[in-house]
Amino acid sequence: MKIITSRISRSTQGDGDTLDITGDLEALLAGSGLSEGMAHLFIGGSTAGLTTLEYESGVIEDLAEVFETLAPADRDWRHHRRWGDHNGHSHIRSALLGPNLAVPFVDGRLTLGTWQQVVLIDFDETPRNREVIVQLQGE
Repeated sequence: MKIITSRISRSTQGDGDTLDITGDLEALLAGSGLSEGMAHLFIGGSTAGLTTLEYESGVIEDLAEVFETLAPADRDWRHHRRWGDHNGHSHIRSALLGPNLAVPFVDGRLTLGTWQQVVLIDFDETPRNREVIVQLQGE
């Protein structure tokens, strides 16, 4: 079994910016020479997350609305009082979504559904340079 570690680097606008990184992941897989296995993705930092969804404006707006309902930006989070910043909601949203994702691949192709894309969501309140660590494990 072979393990290949790569990175996907993207600049974000913050504040819920949702980026489709499926093409980046497909390119890494295509260049790996692997045909069967698992793609493991992880984003470092505590204010961003990874998931899959249908990457279209309606779903993106609906998901943003759900996160605003669950962890409103205008709440007086204890994190704000401790650190003097205003991104407590970003940490909570990131914790709810999670920093990692696994996608199997078969015959050199990700096993995503027809309308399913891999996305990075940056919840922080300011633009960031984000790096997703990708480990391709397989044969």
